[in-house]
Amino acid sequence: MFNTEKSEKPKTLTGTRLRSYAFALLTRRDYSQAELSNKLNQYAINPDEVAELVAELAQQNYQSDQRVAELTLASQLRKGKGLQRIKQALKAKELDEELITEELKEVDWSEQAYQLKVKKFGIDIAKDPRIKAKQIRFLQYRGFSMDAIMKAIARTSEEE
Repeated sequence: MFNTEKSEKPKTLTGTRLRSYAFALLTRRDYSQAELSNKLNQYAINPDEVAELVAELAQQNYQSDQRVAELTLASQLRKGKGLQRIKQALKAKELDEELITEELKEVDWSEQAYQLKVKKFGIDIAKDPRIKAKQIRFLQYRGFSMDAIMKAIARTSEEE
């Protein structure tokens, strides 16, 4: 009775309808070129037309991988993510991490890790090895390097 297989969506968009759909997508949020191409190719008849349209939108600055990379970085930092998790997020969006290399260098990862540790566990330095291990695992999961983690969990509130 029910078709459990995911049916292929009919590919019907060309020309101005494809362009309108691309603009509709970009008004809701910023997409990387790869994401936008994938989204448009779900409905477009001609993949070459999609490639041309995405290149044109990027050239006219309606779509910008640089902007997407910067927004992703800001979002991930707000969420308390470390360098490795941010790199993962950029790869998921099929962005080149070289786009924000400078911004990544400017971030004080030890400070980020410390602020996250304080938010989750408080300012006290853990003496109990089990609590230390828990803090280390938490910060590792968030994508921080071992160097930044060790500085963060050993830091006292007076060192600010």
